[in-house]
Amino acid sequence: MLFNSYAFIFFFFPIVFIGFFLIGKQNARAAAGFLALASLFFYGWWSIKAVPLLVVSICFNYWIGLRLTPGHGHTDATRKRLLVLALVVNLGVLAVFKYANFFVGNVNDGLAAAGIAQLPLLHIALPIGISFYTFTQIAFLVDCWQGKVHERSFVHYLLFVTYFPHLIAGPVLHHAQMMPQFADDSTYRLDANKVALGIAIFTFGLAKKLLIADPLGQYADLMFTGVHNGVMPTVYTSWFGVLAYTLQIYFDFSGYSDMAIGLSLCLGVRLPLNFNSPYKSTNIIEFWRRWHISLSTFLRDYLYVPLGGNRKGPGRRYMNLFITMLLGGLWHGAAWTFVLWGALHGAFLTINHLWNAKVRRNATPGRLARVIGWLVTFLCVMIAWVVFRAESMHAAMDIYKGMLGMHGGPSLGAFREFTAIPYRKPEFFQTTLVALFICLALPPTISLERWVPQAQALAGRPRLAWIFTALMAFGTVYLLGVCVSKLGSYSPFLYFQF
Repeated sequence: MLFNSYAFIFFFFPIVFIGFFLIGKQNARAAAGFLALASLFFYGWWSIKAVPLLVVSICFNYWIGLRLTPGHGHTDATRKRLLVLALVVNLGVLAVFKYANFFVGNVNDGLAAAGIAQLPLLHIALPIGISFYTFTQIAFLVDCWQGKVHERSFVHYLLFVTYFPHLIAGPVLHHAQMMPQFADDSTYRLDANKVALGIAIFTFGLAKKLLIADPLGQYADLMFTGVHNGVMPTVYTSWFGVLAYTLQIYFDFSGYSDMAIGLSLCLGVRLPLNFNSPYKSTNIIEFWRRWHISLSTFLRDYLYVPLGGNRKGPGRRYMNLFITMLLGGLWHGAAWTFVLWGALHGAFLTINHLWNAKVRRNATPGRLARVIGWLVTFLCVMIAWVVFRAESMHAAMDIYKGMLGMHGGPSLGAFREFTAIPYRKPEFFQTTLVALFICLALPPTISLERWVPQAQALAGRPRLAWIFTALMAFGTVYLLGVCVSKLGSYSPFLYFQF
């Protein structure tokens, strides 16, 4: 069930919304249980066969978490062994479902080169959202071991893991962000202001997906699919195709995150910000503080810091940083293209830190330096997206060659070829310009909280406050209507595959 579907917007969410607050009036714990069951139904809509794995994972990790907490009758040595066991089980399950065929495929390549019979592939279906709920629970276990977890309710833990706005494609949640909210009775009381703000944020996220990401995705697919099928791209088609994907993946994933935040806010629960205008970044370090914030935080706290962080000298720091990004790339998918994507960003971050340490030395960059920094950062991000999106390493290399003009440069003949393909359509340029304007000039969607609704800000001028609120409501309803008119075709979010 997609957020951008008739079934979700007109049936599932209204029923869950009404049921949650009606039950919440009588019993908060029962309302939490109802929402958890609804979330399991939402997950089962995708694949009922994947539900048992999710439920077993939740029960196992909750049981282990109770025994990892200090003061529950286990020695530190026993607790540490339990933590290692739990991590091995969680990562082992993830490895089997997500990486087994990748590993077997690479072994088979070596066996084929040696003339030895190959191993059969396992053909295991990847359960949707397994990367997100596995990482969420690993963070919970580590925090239990460190004594940071105080909420012990199984119902709240079940809801924390399965909570449908984030279950399929994130953000990667931390127990401290969510479980206290589920334990707060005020969460279960309807708040009209939160509902109004939530609908507005959901609508803007839906518009990002349907009006920007999906149209640009069609143009990106033309180029990437064409290269996969053997069509060599010219310099124009390469750059415009990569730009289309650069904007598509941002508006697709950012749109999902906004929709999740909006839906959750309607239910009285605040999800963490996952995007903070990352394409405004003037260096790659800043980019990773703004892009997929929940994953960046997880990798920092539960991988980079345990590896040693920056505590063991500059050389070890850069190695830890590179390893973290390499594994972060592999987390996105079982393919060498994702590994290379992580390696590229690891290299970019290392160069950025070296530049700060050896050249800039904490000096405040001027306006020109910031503009150059933004341009270099944006180009680096675009270059890395090529290998992230490409079907294979060979296809990625062909696109890079096209970007360098090796399949046709900026000649009159190439320009005529460019004008004969769909990139010349006015809709492409209009959508691209609108997307760039939103990315580079507007604040993140979450800032809507500052001005929707405006009753408090304009409390001294009630008529003006009413007019402004009415205009905002009308604009939101109109935009929602436009988005609903675009529903109907199956259009999953890109991060569902990760």
